[in-house]
Amino acid sequence: MDLHTLSRLPLSAEHGWPELARIRPGLLRVFATLVLPLSLVPPVMLYFAGTYHPEMFGRELAAKPWGEVSVVFFVAEIATLLAMGWFIRQVAATHGLAIDRHDAYLLAAIAPVPMWLSALGLLVPSLLVAAIVAIAGLGLSCGIVYHGIQALGRSREEVSAAGVVQTVIGAGLVAWVFLLLIAMT
Repeated sequence: MDLHTLSRLPLSAEHGWPELARIRPGLLRVFATLVLPLSLVPPVMLYFAGTYHPEMFGRELAAKPWGEVSVVFFVAEIATLLAMGWFIRQVAATHGLAIDRHDAYLLAAIAPVPMWLSALGLLVPSLLVAAIVAIAGLGLSCGIVYHGIQALGRSREEVSAAGVVQTVIGAGLVAWVFLLLIAMT
């Protein structure tokens, strides 16, 4: 799984996804080479922004223990990822799509990549810039979930895929709000 393949996933069920289905990467390998390094980006960036640009979060949050916040955020990210793999499989099954455990967890591992990378927006000491980059990351993550459900669920029926995606994205948004609340409280 290379950068070129990953960059095509949010755009189409026909590009990138067939390659992933063909090579069927092991989940442990995906975790070690993709999830672990990229899921560290948001906690590191929170620590960086909170330590070196605390003014972007407001006076109340400036004095937070950003090291502790980052560790808790990382643990919550990993727990959310594990829950989302299970959740994707359950929601797909209720909509009549056959997504096996491997594919559900693969999708759960790949979908947050744009959101994880959007944390790099915290390098700029502007909450507005960080928010705009995060919204772009969210859009790309939604594309990955939508096309991933179509490809991995082997369904080109847009209504079924859209139903699954709405539920999964809704749960994902709740999870991200929860993660942000952990960081900000």
